[in-house]
Amino acid sequence: MINTALPSLTQHTLAALTSIRGETRRLFHGRGRCYAGLEHITVDWLQGQVLVSLFKQPSDEFLSELQQTIQTWPLSDEWQASETTSLLLQHRYLSSNLIECLWGEHVPQQVIIENDLKFQLDLDRNQNNGLFLDMRFGRQWVKENSQHKRVLNLFSYTCGFSVAALAGGAEYVVNLDMAKSVLNRGRENHRLNEHDLSQVSFFGHDIFKSWGKIKKYGPYDLIIIDPPSFQKGSFAITKDYQKILRRLPDLLCEQGTVLACVNDPNLTSQFLIDGMKEEAPKLAFQTRLENPPEFLDIDEESGLKALIFHVNQ
Repeated sequence: MINTALPSLTQHTLAALTSIRGETRRLFHGRGRCYAGLEHITVDWLQGQVLVSLFKQPSDEFLSELQQTIQTWPLSDEWQASETTSLLLQHRYLSSNLIECLWGEHVPQQVIIENDLKFQLDLDRNQNNGLFLDMRFGRQWVKENSQHKRVLNLFSYTCGFSVAALAGGAEYVVNLDMAKSVLNRGRENHRLNEHDLSQVSFFGHDIFKSWGKIKKYGPYDLIIIDPPSFQKGSFAITKDYQKILRRLPDLLCEQGTVLACVNDPNLTSQFLIDGMKEEAPKLAFQTRLENPPEFLDIDEESGLKALIFHVNQ
């Protein structure tokens, strides 16, 4: 992190702030490595709150200058026109998930809107606030391709895909995640959108011990796989993803579709394409979804990879 790069952070953030249209968006994506000296900084617009996140511990000098720099933002015309209510600095490199309020009033729990759908964020509880913004196009695709379908949402987190699926007319959605707390947030997200919870199941189970229960609710027209890169004691992407892929033929209907995702910068799209060929050869690669333009990356294979596969008749 380089002090002389901070004017560029201000320039790009305020310019992005003028183009927002109400819904939640990333304003600055340093992690795409397109801005030298700012590779460990992101800035998000949370519909009133601006969240600056630091992903690597900075020097004391850089941190001091960063704080001074971003505290000038509320004085700008762009800021005042945006009706922003708070400026937050999140220290993502700390296990305590420290968030400082540098200006305005910090609202720890907030409802945001994406693609006309509502989601509850928890800004103080965990490092991840409840919605991965780079998956915006993925949720939109699910919304547009779920009508009358039975959907299986693996590693469902706070059920963003499930909310999108029901909004798109899905017949039924099964959500599975080991963490029951995030599934509870998923229920709240469905309630926020006035969905019929009789069309949704929430299973707080280890996926590898739950194939029988998962299969019971199938077959599925659409399966979504969006795992973490690593989850201590339960999932390592390079050795466990294949175990999921080989189960797909038994879970899908005859014309089923899979949205398979990976967000490890060290793995390319080919990891999924090759894995599917080996473990579920009847599933043919169709296309890769684009990432939102605000997630600019120096290497498109370093960011989110969201690939569509379809049963090849």
